Amino acid sequence: MMATGIPIAFAFLTVVLIGAYALLGGLVGLEQVILSITSTMTTFTLLPIPLFILMGDLMVQSGIGMKVIDVLNKWLGKVPGRLGLLSVLSGTLLATLTGASMASTATLGSVLVPEMKKRGYSNFMTIGPILGSGGLAIMIPPSSLAIILGAIGEISIGSILVAIIVPGVLMGLFYCAFIIIACLINPSMAPSYDVAPTPFLVKVVEFLRYVLPTGIIIFLVIGLIFFGVASPSESAASGVVGMLILLVYYGRFKWTVLRESLRDTLKITGMVFMIIAGSQVYSQILAFSGATQGLIEYSTQLNLPPIMIVMLMQVVILIMGCFMDPVGIMLITLPIFMPVIRSLGLSDVWFAAIMLLNIEMAMITPPFGMCLFIMKGVVGEGASMLEIYKAGAAFVGLQVLIMAIMLVYPPVVLWLPSAM
Repeated sequence: MMATGIPIAFAFLTVVLIGAYALLGGLVGLEQVILSITSTMTTFTLLPIPLFILMGDLMVQSGIGMKVIDVLNKWLGKVPGRLGLLSVLSGTLLATLTGASMASTATLGSVLVPEMKKRGYSNFMTIGPILGSGGLAIMIPPSSLAIILGAIGEISIGSILVAIIVPGVLMGLFYCAFIIIACLINPSMAPSYDVAPTPFLVKVVEFLRYVLPTGIIIFLVIGLIFFGVASPSESAASGVVGMLILLVYYGRFKWTVLRESLRDTLKITGMVFMIIAGSQVYSQILAFSGATQGLIEYSTQLNLPPIMIVMLMQVVILIMGCFMDPVGIMLITLPIFMPVIRSLGLSDVWFAAIMLLNIEMAMITPPFGMCLFIMKGVVGEGASMLEIYKAGAAFVGLQVLIMAIMLVYPPVVLWLPSAM
């Protein structure tokens, strides 16, 4: 049904209704669907989703993100791959404020691609860093997909948000190292150029005025969860209030900005909530039919180490990611995978972080990675889809390396949540 172009939420709900009628006793099954959806939707667990979306949209609509990128640009000296590094730094910062991979990719692309082309950057060094950096929004809190994953998989949202911090920062560091090394080996990919000097005092003042306050917002969102002061819902509300205060401080608060942000938030939240509603009933139908229990028994009887089973699951997700939307992947796989992971005695938070990274890879994996098409829309005729695929491939390789580290050394993921 998804392949026909029907929106994910409607495709899923249709299949769920048919399954409930066939397997849960006809009309009684349909009544159970309504009760399930009501129970799922009336919980504070889902509250961070609209609040984080609103916070990110306020930042984008007001133009604060562009000013922050400008300040970071002034701080970078004459280093190899300067604009590539700027895309990683900006992508990391945008990730902490938007939580949306596609929005981050579109923003970075529209701002940095024209400047990179002007400076003679190759398509590889123009497109690759932006594709990789845009995906950081999934792996750095507040990640919208992390919250959706927690809601569908019934995993602690606060723990997931904290668990992805270290892998997300590692990804940023690996990206920076790769860009510098690649440009040292082949300087023609990113020709050096003279940068107009900015007085040190001006840079400090602008950093304190525009970048430091965003750090306060990040603390409100993540720090309050980490130190146990607030739940994810309360910290998300604090982040929205903090963003509104920043808009007033910068003189960028307008009723039109607030109205557009609220409209966008309602649209996205309505879609996400319909998807989550269908996923919960889907899990119940799988359990009632015996499919879930059968799969658990089959998995536990395999003569394979648990880590191998997890790796096979990741291969399935990676293949699905070449053709499907990230939320669709989570809807189909989580109700099947999570009972198996728990029956094997593995950490669901650890698995969730690895799965998020895998889904992030899906955003830039051919042939249907969404960020690839967003990038094509930004560069237009300046690059072919094949060139975009090649540019993204190097950063997919770096993500595979990070995933291997997470698989082999779980404390990379679990250390911070254990300190909460």
